[in-house]
Amino acid sequence: MIKLQNIQKVYRTDTIETLALNGINLDIAKGEFLSIMGPSGCGKSTLLNIMGLLDMPSKGSINISDQTTNNLNDKQLAKFRNHKLGFIFQSYHLIGDLQVLDNVELPLLYRDTTAKERKRLATEALEKVGLSNRLKHFPKQLSGGQRQRVAIARAIVGNPEIILADEPTGNLDSAMGNEIMDILLQLNRNEGTTIVMVTHDESMAQKTHRLVRLFDGSQVQ
Repeated sequence: MIKLQNIQKVYRTDTIETLALNGINLDIAKGEFLSIMGPSGCGKSTLLNIMGLLDMPSKGSINISDQTTNNLNDKQLAKFRNHKLGFIFQSYHLIGDLQVLDNVELPLLYRDTTAKERKRLATEALEKVGLSNRLKHFPKQLSGGQRQRVAIARAIVGNPEIILADEPTGNLDSAMGNEIMDILLQLNRNEGTTIVMVTHDESMAQKTHRLVRLFDGSQVQ
C-alpha cells in the first residue's frame, strides 16, 4: 500500500543544513496497522507528512496504492490526498465556528458530491465513532475525546484506503486515549483500513501490527 525507497529529507537555511530523514526504506502492506516511535525531533512527523504528500522528500521515491507520486503536480497531489488519505492530528484541527456535522463534511466539499450525500456520509461517519447525538454541537461544546472522535469521523468520511494519525491520543488521558485507540483498531479490523500512527505511548504502539523506531532521522528498528 505504501512503499518508501531511500527517503531523505534535508532542511536548509542560509547557514544551516539539517538532515531530518536519512535513507528510510519502508514497505507497508494493505490492511496493516503500523506505529512509528522515537524521541522528539527524530523525524517521525516529517516521515508521516511525506507519506501523506504534505511534504516532498529531498531524495527518494514514494509509491502509494500503486501510484508513484513524485511527479504529480500540486492539483494532482491534492486530488490524490483527498481520495486516498485521511488525516488525524494531535490538536484535532477542527473549525470552531462550524458545527460537528459541517466539520466532518469538509473533505467532501472537494468532490463532486451533493449536499444531501455529504450530510448522509458525514452522519454515518459520526455514527461509527459514537457521536450521532452531537451533530449540531460546536467543537467548544465537546470534550477532548469527543473532538478527536470528530477528527476521526472527518478522516474516514471519504472512505480513504489509508489513515495517517499523528499522536492521536497525545492530548488525552489514558481512558480517552484507549477509547480512541479502540476506534482505530476497529476501523483497521472491520474496514481493512491501512493505518500509520505516530505515537510516544509504548502501550498504544504495542496494540498495532508492527512498530518502527526512528532515531536522529534514521530507522533503527
